[in-house]
Parts: sequence; C-alpha cells; structure tokens
Amino acid sequence: MKKLGIVGGLGPMATVYFMELVTDMTAADVDQKHIEIYVHSRPGIPDRTKYILGESDENPLPMILDVCNGLIRDGAEVIAIPCITAHYFQDELFKLPKPFVHSLVETALYLKERGVKKAGLMATDGTIKSGLFQKTLEEHGIECVVPSQKGQKKVMSLIYDDVKAGNPINMDAFFAVKNELFDMDAEVILLGCTELSVIKRDNNVGAKVLDVMEVLARATVKQCASLKKEYDNLIT
Repeated sequence: MKKLGIVGGLGPMATVYFMELVTDMTAADVDQKHIEIYVHSRPGIPDRTKYILGESDENPLPMILDVCNGLIRDGAEVIAIPCITAHYFQDELFKLPKPFVHSLVETALYLKERGVKKAGLMATDGTIKSGLFQKTLEEHGIECVVPSQKGQKKVMSLIYDDVKAGNPINMDAFFAVKNELFDMDAEVILLGCTELSVIKRDNNVGAKVLDVMEVLARATVKQCASLKKEYDNLIT
C-alpha cells in the first residue's frame, strides 16, 4: 500500500468529497486496510482560471508545487490534485519526485476502453481555453465538444455562483448545457471540474454522465491500494 498526498483547497468542498470518494472506493474491511493520506488544504492558492485567462498575474504554480513537495517530505508516495484546471501545469507536475495521478489521461483511457468516440466537456473557462482536455482526448482517438459561449457562461455560473459560493444549484442551467452537448452528438458528458462533481454528488444529473473526479479517485486508489469491484463502471 502506498501513502497518498492530496493538494487540497482547490476548492475546499471538492477536496472533502475527493477524500470521501477515495475512502468509499478502497477495498478495506478494517481501518488498517485504508490508505494513509496526507492532505494540505490551501485555499489561498491563486485562482487557476483567472491566471490562465490572463485576468490575474498571480501564478498559482509556485504554491501548488510547494504543497506537493511538502506532502512528499511528509511521506506521500503518490500525489493527487482534485482540481482539473490545475492540470494546466502538468509539465511541472510530472517533474515531481513522486508519481502524479493525471485525471485527464485517466479519463481518456477510461473512455477509450469503453469504446466512446465523442464526449462533451463541462469545465471552467481556464480548462476549456487551455485545450488540454481536448488534446488529451484527441490523442486517444476521442473527439471532444464544448458548450457554446452562452452555455459556457451557464457552466461558470454553476461553478462560481452556486457551488463555490454555497448557493442552491441551478439544475435547469445544468441540464440546458448537458442537452446542448448531446445535440452535438456527444455520447458521454464529462464533468471536468471538481465543483461539478459536487453537483453530481447532491443531485440527479441523469444518464450518460462521467465525473472526472471519480475517475481520478478510482485511478488513485488503484495506484495506492485495492479497488472495490463496483467502481469499475462510473458512467451513469
């Protein structure tokens, strides 16, 4: 069994949910068979989306790396970051002295294994603009479609105005974007932001949805311990 380090606070609610997922997915019948986890929740890390979009000159990478290296010094053997937008800094994260679980690559592999050819992506403006998710999927033979400008505004409102702000979720907006992506012939809708994962946790999001944070948790557990068999299928 390997010790896990989690870079938390991006955002705080998503971090707690990720820990819950890892715990639920681990095949353990006693406390001692669960994964030893080190967590540093550092919500003061600058906003990733604003930096990527050029709306802020506060680079979050130094703080992210500082947390990663601190976790490794404490004994972490595997690093997970339950923030999809933070994967924008993948080149630096891959230089860490311990393995970094890459949720985008794991998602692409998961979809490819199940024969998915086209996926719709709901994510932050930063993730969409970076093109990282689209490129990763395309490298694995999967076409990626994203919401219209109007639809993307709905997604950002769900993330920032609803989940991060602790307000009720506008599920009408969620389903409007989901249906728009289906109209583009998406076979599966990807929840590519950890705040969207929280929406799925607390609400019925309907069929053909894949939560990228669940994929990350699944891959993390497989690297650190044993996975429960019921978590082989994550698509609703």
